[in-house]
Amino acid sequence: MRYGFVKVATAVPVVKVADVEYNVQQIESLIAQAEGRGVEVIVFPELCITGYTCQDLFKEQLLLDRAESGILTLLDFTRKLDIISIVGLPVVINGLLYNCAAVIQGGTLLGIVPKTYLPNYAEFYEKRWFASAQDLNPSEFYFAGAPITVSADPKLFVTSDGMKFGIEICEDVWAPIPPSNNLAVAGADVIFNLSASNEVLGKHKYLKSLLAQQSARTISAYVYAGSGFGESTQDAVYGGNAMIFENGHLLVEGSRYSFQPQIQSCQIDVEKLRVERRTNTTFINAQRGARACEISCKPVAPRDFELQREIDPHPFIPKAEDMQSTCEEILNIQVAGLAKRLYHINATKAVIGISGGLDSTLALLVTVKTFDKLGLDRKGVIGITMPGFGTTDRTHNNAVKLMETLGVTIREISIAKAVTQHFEDIGHDKKVHDVTYENAQARERTQILMDVANKENAIVIGTGDLSELALGWATYNGDHMSMYGVNAGVPKTLIRYLVSFVAGEMATDILLDIVDTPISPELIPADEHGNIKQKTEDLVGPYELHDFFLYYFLRYGFSPKKIFLLAQRAFCTPSPVDGREELYTEDVVKKWLTTFCRRFFTQQFKRSCLPDGPKVGSVSLSPRGDWRMPSDASYALWMKECEKL
Repeated sequence: MRYGFVKVATAVPVVKVADVEYNVQQIESLIAQAEGRGVEVIVFPELCITGYTCQDLFKEQLLLDRAESGILTLLDFTRKLDIISIVGLPVVINGLLYNCAAVIQGGTLLGIVPKTYLPNYAEFYEKRWFASAQDLNPSEFYFAGAPITVSADPKLFVTSDGMKFGIEICEDVWAPIPPSNNLAVAGADVIFNLSASNEVLGKHKYLKSLLAQQSARTISAYVYAGSGFGESTQDAVYGGNAMIFENGHLLVEGSRYSFQPQIQSCQIDVEKLRVERRTNTTFINAQRGARACEISCKPVAPRDFELQREIDPHPFIPKAEDMQSTCEEILNIQVAGLAKRLYHINATKAVIGISGGLDSTLALLVTVKTFDKLGLDRKGVIGITMPGFGTTDRTHNNAVKLMETLGVTIREISIAKAVTQHFEDIGHDKKVHDVTYENAQARERTQILMDVANKENAIVIGTGDLSELALGWATYNGDHMSMYGVNAGVPKTLIRYLVSFVAGEMATDILLDIVDTPISPELIPADEHGNIKQKTEDLVGPYELHDFFLYYFLRYGFSPKKIFLLAQRAFCTPSPVDGREELYTEDVVKKWLTTFCRRFFTQQFKRSCLPDGPKVGSVSLSPRGDWRMPSDASYALWMKECEKL
């Protein structure tokens, strides 16, 4: 510190959500610029290594592993630099996940500071993913290539010239007793805050007042870095606040809502702050905290690994001995959910599009069971067949026979004329069987259902299932939309068993033929023999594979590498237990696993605005329930791992 001054900086990089490699590159660029400016300490936003808005992706082991690799990259990059860099990332410590700040200098990880106060109100859900520093027992663990000690105690970092600084993370400063209070009285000259506070009307003015007061109260410099452009704007916007205060005075402030990375730096007069503290007799030094002894385990040499466990290829399907009770429970959940919705809105009618396929069949069965339980007339269930350009006799006949058997109201409304007129209106050649050709039919069907529901004072029952939601195999604002989606929590492989179960109860062959019908949206004309030409599983892959991928991706957050390992055991090797032969080659599994990862990320926008529907099992994709994910998260990490399989 020449004359008691130290130069600090706050940096706001452009990030890509869940793209660690890209984010680290942006951080490296800003560190290099700051080093060139003579900055001694630079702070970046909260969770900047991964992006703050990863939501449930923080459950994914691959993302957590790459975050640690990102620190290794930064350590190597800073090996010959003097600047101290403070970056945010998720860190697993003793089995718990923490929102942390990592302090790096000269290729060394100086320390890790976990966040204390986790916001879990309004738009924030941090307790869903992270543990608090208050939950952390003193520990030594191995991270980024070296052992490091962590604890919940306040931490002071002391530079070679004697400047002391502390760290708090975002919500910490909003708490009634911020960690910076203790840090300051313990001797911190500067407080660095890694933040991801979003923008709403009036919040920025309040934030500036809050930081100014905290800087004045602690007689410290306060350096604040907030997330900016690149974070998901799914439900919130991050303005990129970059501010530096000294004893209550704002020294520099960055440009909010900038689309470019930025650095704001200035010199802090540490000596001045220390004089102020010595003069102010109410500024008290407090000592606190205890240290625990850490014992390290002896390292072991790496060994070859072979998976020796049997892996169930159909994790959603109950065991044979549990099949009846499980199917009954699932149907009861679906019926109870729909019954509550009908009762709440005082509806005595429901409209369903019946295609003769699995999903609409299950939705119809659930609706009929619900009407029976509520004591409503089955004629209030209005089943509508809507033949189009790809409808086959098999599916159409099954749809009609099923509705006749169940005793519901049957209507048939062809979409051919309306869609043909629509093609003329928008100038589309009917002979071109592209996505416009297909989706126009799906949206016309949905419009019919919605309008009939309005006319009949009814509710539209959605038919889409969990597997389709995972792949985004639905027309946005077409079959994607309804007023209540009874199948939203049921995967495709399980629907087959549910329909088969009801077939046994009803003793009808119609349901068995529906189970045996190839899965298809029937939006492309049939072949010359009148058979289904457009088969879903030929286009997106076998649903038994996708349901397997979905289960391990969502339930446990496994990486593609591990999912592939499990799939190899489940599908690519003979099973001595059940006598199963090889079901798929490794190349086939790789192909569809890559497809799953790509579609799961790119189709999140459809899941972000789903209609209500009941959760059925341990895996759900409801944006209001189990799965909150930004619609614009990068899938680069997952694609790169798939490429290496």
